Amino acid sequence: MEKDRINILGGGPAGASAALSTIQCGVRVRVMERPRVVAEPNRHKVCGEFFSPEIESDLDRLGVWQDFAAAGPARIHRMVLHFGARSKSARLPEPGWGLSRYAFDEMLLRLAWERGAELVGRGAQGSLTTPGASGIAGSRDDSAEGREKIHILATGRRADGAITKGERLFGFKAHFDGPVDDAVELFFFNGCYVGINCIEVGKTNVCGLGPERELKRLGFEYDGILGQCGPLRDRLRPMHRVMPWITTGPLEFGQRMQPSSDGPLLAGDALSFVDPFTGSGLLAAVRSGTLAGKAAAQNSPASVYTEQVRSSLRTPFHAASFLRFMVRSGWAERLVGMVPGQLLFALTRPR
Repeated sequence: MEKDRINILGGGPAGASAALSTIQCGVRVRVMERPRVVAEPNRHKVCGEFFSPEIESDLDRLGVWQDFAAAGPARIHRMVLHFGARSKSARLPEPGWGLSRYAFDEMLLRLAWERGAELVGRGAQGSLTTPGASGIAGSRDDSAEGREKIHILATGRRADGAITKGERLFGFKAHFDGPVDDAVELFFFNGCYVGINCIEVGKTNVCGLGPERELKRLGFEYDGILGQCGPLRDRLRPMHRVMPWITTGPLEFGQRMQPSSDGPLLAGDALSFVDPFTGSGLLAAVRSGTLAGKAAAQNSPASVYTEQVRSSLRTPFHAASFLRFMVRSGWAERLVGMVPGQLLFALTRPR
């Protein structure tokens, strides 16, 4: 028996995809988010902003692919990996896409609202605010609704404090203007990782991840941190930053794949946070959200949903762990010349 309404906590890509999927099943849905996010979903977020080729079919199943294409994403045809002084380039078997989270999050949440999702903002004291077509229209205090069961948890990644201070990971990101390219470039240096790819309207996203000790050594001055890598410094020389650096963390890799019989279904980063260099993070958010919405609407067992996600995303999850080990051990730089670039890309693709 289907539920009367599905309550989703979190309105990012996973939560909005879950809402759209629930609506497709003919079930009402409420998306709960912080009031600031409901009123202004198009905010910058630390993210690689790269969409792997498989995203087209996933968004098409949700009925939003044409909206994604209309947002003007950059087409990405090549990948270039830089390990110290060595590099590996390859043409992608199918084009990927570059679109800012600023545009993507707003698009998905707006479409969910237009198709019937109720969007509410949860305040610090449990109050709920209800948006109109162009933002917050009013508010109400409703403690009964505030205590309603959450069916899908899609609130993003959380660190549990298990990693020693100094070893924690922090992400950073900014947009740049300058020469555009059709490649996604990945730079590995001093324990850091930086990805670069074009997004809409000729902008370029520069997003990185680094250990606290290295970032602190350089005073968390991200322009200086990027200058520590020669190939990266050369790549950015003709470009200029058009927004302040934003940062997030601490971050922890891992999956929470143990289903709970009475807890909410986990989706997006709440379920799994994988290494950004696999390029599958946004796809994983959309896919897990879509599966969670359908499972919740149809009252499928949590174990069935978890196995669906695990089966679909097993390859990038395993590849992420293996590649992380190779990078940290120094073997990636030694072996990069022996492995075809297209094989490296194929190893990170979901089913």
